[in-house]
Amino acid sequence: MRYLLNSICCFLLIGCASYPVQNGFESKSNSLGKASNPYFSNAEKDYVYKAKIDAFNKSFGGIFIVKKLGPEHHRIAFTTEIGNTIFDFTFDGEDFKVNRILKDLDKKILVNILKRDFKALIQEESKVKKSFTLQTQNILQTDLLSKKHYFYYTDGQLNKIARVDRNNEKVEFNFTQIEAHFAKEIEIAHHNFKLHIALKAFK
Repeated sequence: MRYLLNSICCFLLIGCASYPVQNGFESKSNSLGKASNPYFSNAEKDYVYKAKIDAFNKSFGGIFIVKKLGPEHHRIAFTTEIGNTIFDFTFDGEDFKVNRILKDLDKKILVNILKRDFKALIQEESKVKKSFTLQTQNILQTDLLSKKHYFYYTDGQLNKIARVDRNNEKVEFNFTQIEAHFAKEIEIAHHNFKLHIALKAFK
């Protein structure tokens, strides 16, 4: 009985602990500055990926395109390989516009989640609230659309973003095959919602 009570207490303490504490982060006291994401920051470049999106037990394959149109201004489109639009969004500062979306995906909850996901994907700079280290990584906590996000850097290079709610990691953004501020492969994995996005740059 004592072992059971101790186990329950331990579980409750871990469950209530903050995300940094759960993951063994060490707090840093140096100047905070801004969290930087360079992967969609070049207005002279068209970012084109082969994409697979799994949502609501349906799979969509096609081409994912991001174009920077100006400061804090991006357009994101996902089309079939023959050019039919699955969705088309515009981000301009704090403004968000649905230009077009496939009927099967036109659900308020999904549109709001995609808005949060793509905002995190294209936001170039965010004010840092707290700073941590974990072994060889630097982790910066910031807020995007009122949600906590943790930016993971190794040797100054962003390789992961985690969206956290109620001390639990809800969404994980992974950036791999990085060359010259360009992530050739990107994964957006939701842990509590049936949505998974895999992007692989065309060679």
